[in-house]
Amino acid sequence: MLSEDELSLLDAIRETGSLSRAAARLGKAPSTVSHAARQLETRFDALLFDRRRYRLQLTPAGHLLADEAARLMLDVGRLSQRVKQIASGWEDRLWIVCDEILEFETMLPVVQAFDALGSGVTLRMTHEVLSGTWEALRDGRADLIVGATNEPPAIPGLRWFELGVMEWVFAVASRHALAAVDEPLRREQIAAHRAVVVADSSRASAGRAYGVVGGQSALAVPSMRAKILAQRQGLGIGWVPRHRVAGLLARGELIEKITADPREPNTLYVAWRGDHEGRALKWWIEQLKQPRLAERLVKGLDTLV
Repeated sequence: MLSEDELSLLDAIRETGSLSRAAARLGKAPSTVSHAARQLETRFDALLFDRRRYRLQLTPAGHLLADEAARLMLDVGRLSQRVKQIASGWEDRLWIVCDEILEFETMLPVVQAFDALGSGVTLRMTHEVLSGTWEALRDGRADLIVGATNEPPAIPGLRWFELGVMEWVFAVASRHALAAVDEPLRREQIAAHRAVVVADSSRASAGRAYGVVGGQSALAVPSMRAKILAQRQGLGIGWVPRHRVAGLLARGELIEKITADPREPNTLYVAWRGDHEGRALKWWIEQLKQPRLAERLVKGLDTLV
């Protein structure tokens, strides 16, 4: 391992190409710098400096030593910072999994506020769908889940609170065959047309699909945004979050239809395991308990045009 002085010496010679200029840069006598350079070569038993030309240069071995030593010094610095970070109660990394039903854009202000803390914690944010969200927490692929639907399952050490309630609307495109059908729509009328569903991301089961009646064909898409777009195009029908399609309903691009079997609102949950509560996790939990943030997350953004 090179000392900081030795690393500075290599860098000064590489940048200046001269012992005298390197010495001036380091604030040392040229003889001192020359002696240090020879000691370094003796230590590694290798020619590190090419003295045959007018301009002093590092040999390939010298370049390798300088580059690798700089990288190691940087790694050591990062390791020291991480050790201090963990010792002060911050996690090394926080893995947050949001159910895809939430829009990531609504989380950005929270990420910015967290960055302002200067904690050094690395954030990893991914998404899952339906059963996959709870499964991520159970299987250790998440430290915190946000927006999970359905009742909390049996998970050791599970802690949770309600984020809010999401309201749904059964919507069809203005040009869809069901747009002109008298309400309320019966199950057999709905079953005659293809549903659009967001594919469950569960790895341990076949997953679930909401809003599909028996015998109904379905188009599975990767996100709620994709589902809304597909329904706007008339590719299928189904339940969508009311607040996220408010603009499409107002413009008549989607038509709300009353059904004989209405869908109840969904309660969304925030959950984590109580055996791993570092400072970052606690900070996020407190933020998500704020009513204004919770409302923004649950309602989402009416951004489709």
